[in-house]
Amino acid sequence: MPMNPSQYIDVTTEKNHYSLDHFVIPSHYEKDVSSILIPHGVIMDRVNKLARLIVDEATGPLVVCCILKGGHQYFADLINAVKKLTTKNGQTIPLSLEFIRVKSYKNDQSEGVTMSITEEECREFQGKNLLIVEDIIDTGATMVQLLKKLETFKPKSIKVTSLLVKKTPKSNGYIPDYVGFAIPDAFVDEGKRKYAV
Repeated sequence: MPMNPSQYIDVTTEKNHYSLDHFVIPSHYEKDVSSILIPHGVIMDRVNKLARLIVDEATGPLVVCCILKGGHQYFADLINAVKKLTTKNGQTIPLSLEFIRVKSYKNDQSEGVTMSITEEECREFQGKNLLIVEDIIDTGATMVQLLKKLETFKPKSIKVTSLLVKKTPKSNGYIPDYVGFAIPDAFVDEGKRKYAV
């Protein structure tokens, strides 16, 4: 079920726009970064909150699928946070990890996605709880196509988390189950996310 917008942080350039003078920016990023939308500490706190929500709602072991390449840092931080938490019964959530590279395509006959894992590997998803970890949802088109494809392998459940959702008029309206931040429709350098957005 998509996360209600009141449950995630809505970032705007008017209210969330920090001067670089307030932060220590690694010298190799100084020429590339003009301002900070979301400081690293806020990102990490939000990742911890999302981990808490995921653990609280988990109904059993999770197969956590990292969407490469962009999602790897959020994935690593989220997995570390989930591993530190327990359910209300004091149990940890068993995790298995998958890494998937996804490419979307559209031609005059069809549209869809290709995945870097094989059909045989995907059949192992049958009856399992999947958690898809993405760094940013832009239009939502690729994620919708990926979910359609994954559903054909009959997992028990599929939930999606994305650190960022871009507020763009090009969006198809798709909202993940767990969202960190809604961000303006502007360029965000994902390579620097481990420091700040």
